Amino acid sequence: MASPWRLDPFSLPVRFTAADGAADEGLRIIDLHRERVVLRRAHAGMRMAVNLPVAAYRGVAIRLDATTETPPFVAVTLEHADAALSLPLFCSTDNDDIVAEWQLWGRVLGLPLLVAEVDGTVREVFARMGRLLIAAPTWRRRRRSAVARRRPSRLLRRRAGALSAVPVVHRGEREIIARD
Repeated sequence: MASPWRLDPFSLPVRFTAADGAADEGLRIIDLHRERVVLRRAHAGMRMAVNLPVAAYRGVAIRLDATTETPPFVAVTLEHADAALSLPLFCSTDNDDIVAEWQLWGRVLGLPLLVAEVDGTVREVFARMGRLLIAAPTWRRRRRSAVARRRPSRLLRRRAGALSAVPVVHRGEREIIARD
């Protein structure tokens, strides 16, 4: 059973280690900042560092691993298109704080919120256009302000005009045009 752990998004930059099967010691060192991520590891005796902007990541995802744990193991990860560059941010078997952590990391890093499906694919939860969330339009609430109190409220309840059933057509009339 993996032990639960949590990174604090409000104490960035933070340095931590994560498991890496391809590294010499089985670990990699990660420096996480608000704008960039630096991954350090040694492979075949050669030390390397990968410096990536946070914008290169797809988003913050929730992953559920029910195969090895009872209760299921839940993780919040920073997802990259290359799975080897994805990073764990929060891991626990307790599901109480998972949504709060997920939304908090998405807000702090400015990345979209993702959900990992059972087959391993990752999808966005909310529709977006660029960085803008798309939602149904809402009506503006009329507020009680100093200006609103000076306006008569009956002007806000005007009825739409109705067209007559038979349109008025003026035939046989002379048009008056102003000329020099």
